[in-house]
Amino acid sequence: MRTIASSIKIDHRLKIHPILPIKDRKAISFTFNGQILSAFEGEVVTTALYASGIRVFGHHTRDGAPQGIFCVNGQCSQCMVLVNGRIVKGCMTAVEEGMRIESCEGSPALPPDDLAEEFSDCDEIEIDVLVIGAGPAGINAAVELGNLGIKVLLVDDKDEPGGKLTLQTHPFFGSRDDCYAGTRGIDIAGIMTGQLAELKTVTVLTGTTAVGVFSDKKIGLYQNDRYFLAQPKVVLVACGAREKALAFPGCDLPGVYGAGAFQTLLNRDMVKPAERLFVVGGGNVGLIAGYHAIQAGIKVVGLVEALPRCGGYKVHLDKLKRLGVPVYTSHSILSAEGKGNLEKITISAVDDRFRPVKGTEKSFDVDTLLIAVGLSPVDELSKKLKIFGIESYSCGDSEEIAEASAAIFSGKITGRKIARSLGYDIEIPAEWEKTQEILRSRPGAVAAFEPEDPGSDIFPVLRCIEEIPCNPCVDSCPHSSILIPGESIMGLPVFSGDCTGCMKCVASCPALAITLVKRGSDGGKSQVVIPYELLVDDLREGDPVRTVDLEGYPVGEGRIVKIRRSPGDKKRSLVTIEVPDDDALLVAGLAALESEDGKEGIPLEESIPDDTVICRCERITAGEIRSEIRAGVRDMNILKATIRTGMGACAGKTCTDLILNLYRSEGVDISDVTLPTDRPFVSEVPLSAFAGLKSRKKDLD
Repeated sequence: MRTIASSIKIDHRLKIHPILPIKDRKAISFTFNGQILSAFEGEVVTTALYASGIRVFGHHTRDGAPQGIFCVNGQCSQCMVLVNGRIVKGCMTAVEEGMRIESCEGSPALPPDDLAEEFSDCDEIEIDVLVIGAGPAGINAAVELGNLGIKVLLVDDKDEPGGKLTLQTHPFFGSRDDCYAGTRGIDIAGIMTGQLAELKTVTVLTGTTAVGVFSDKKIGLYQNDRYFLAQPKVVLVACGAREKALAFPGCDLPGVYGAGAFQTLLNRDMVKPAERLFVVGGGNVGLIAGYHAIQAGIKVVGLVEALPRCGGYKVHLDKLKRLGVPVYTSHSILSAEGKGNLEKITISAVDDRFRPVKGTEKSFDVDTLLIAVGLSPVDELSKKLKIFGIESYSCGDSEEIAEASAAIFSGKITGRKIARSLGYDIEIPAEWEKTQEILRSRPGAVAAFEPEDPGSDIFPVLRCIEEIPCNPCVDSCPHSSILIPGESIMGLPVFSGDCTGCMKCVASCPALAITLVKRGSDGGKSQVVIPYELLVDDLREGDPVRTVDLEGYPVGEGRIVKIRRSPGDKKRSLVTIEVPDDDALLVAGLAALESEDGKEGIPLEESIPDDTVICRCERITAGEIRSEIRAGVRDMNILKATIRTGMGACAGKTCTDLILNLYRSEGVDISDVTLPTDRPFVSEVPLSAFAGLKSRKKDLD
């Protein structure tokens, strides 16, 4: 057995956070490779190990490569460990007092063959509606159905409902009336789960995975070593999305993982998983993850986006820029390096065909690289439901990738559609479809920021210059002085009317895009109130500060006058600074980070060299796959049978798109490629559970 760590002295748990409370939790002990460590009750294995500074959980049997985390969502197989002699996914297994955890080194011995003391039949349940996924879409659909008295079974593989809402510390966009805009995701999760708890006809099973759809119209479910079947009249798939992977040299190093995994460790589990972090991808997922990192005191060294413009909301991008994060558009990750863990990354500019441009390479010392290059719907169950003729629906990201606000509303509509299919006479207002379309909208046109001084002593400055669905500022103003022209919340807000300085608009804006200007009586100085969601412990009244504009460019100098909690949202601070009159309309924030330029990097001869790992589970390289493609293989099932791509625990969820990219790079028309066949089970089920084994030998308990 290889020893992963000989001593653990560093505690990587968060001690303070500007948004999240630090809760008291019961401490328990466990062992990892014989070393006694501590965890909090309810934590999963990967979190407990990360909190103790352990990022490498084992080594792959094929080439001895170190294995760490990647998705922390049960979708990949990077975090496999031995728990009391059984192979499990560390991110889906809760730590228990006295648990014996070991790294996977080589092939573990099979358990003895005399485990069975008693077998049981497979339980079956009949239900009106089975909802798979207790995220925002699934919960809202279940609430709509439960309010009508329809019997619903809502299952989710996590230990609590809420989905990705439980990771989002920022206020949501959209409409206040339709999807809780202006409320933080973590608080929306509490509101929605509270609604669930009041419904008598909705049964919620957490820690339960839907693992297969069968031709006899039954659905296989797995929970706590128990396998059972559900036979619903209707199935709703609301499983959300999984993060896309990216292939480049070093992409498989521990320390390179998805943005969702990072948010899980940071915002759900209160573990600080990085010190120096770089983000790949300028969509909302990457932009928000970068901001969450800064809130936790992590240095965000930079962000790259291959397109000429970041695809996420500009207001999210501007928050990062104001805090001093360099953003490199028309750039991408070139390589990652490190001995056992990530230590350095190299980026470069890319041309209009996304090929690296030699001579533009820059290297940065980092310990974490977040991959946020898009999402794919979790739809393998949906496909089987349709094939077997089971009445089914999809909503949220399982139907169409969009913002969580859209998923909330999508669940509401779909719940009513299902009720109608069951014979209930319930209205679906015509305007709901239009609202859903708006909430799913991509960002629209960007206007120039041209602030005007209304000539009054006090007024807000609105920096929403990109069309996105959002209206909390309109609802917040007690004088109705902020309006969105037209009928759609996609319009840009304008200020016209009276302002009494109540600061409710500053407090309510999800984007931190509104400041309040108070003109001074002496004609030389003004006060600007800015929203602030970082720790304020280092800020003092009277301190000088450097001010920045909308996109983070320097404006000048200011002085802190007052720091207070905002009305209506005690997790946000309002910082009043005194600035020269001429700066007042421009000042949007305070400079917080020092940016880094990086060092000259080394170019690659090929963007994806042959030794780049494509299939993480089986450690299959780009070169091995290219050889098969060049030999004429056009069926990915043959790849699976010959070189084992897709044979691992993730069942091709991570590598399929990467293999298709290799086909494209070899000049193969994708329409000529046969995709791998999806079969049950879509997630692992121990044979003991499938066989109905009720008890095991004590030494394996």
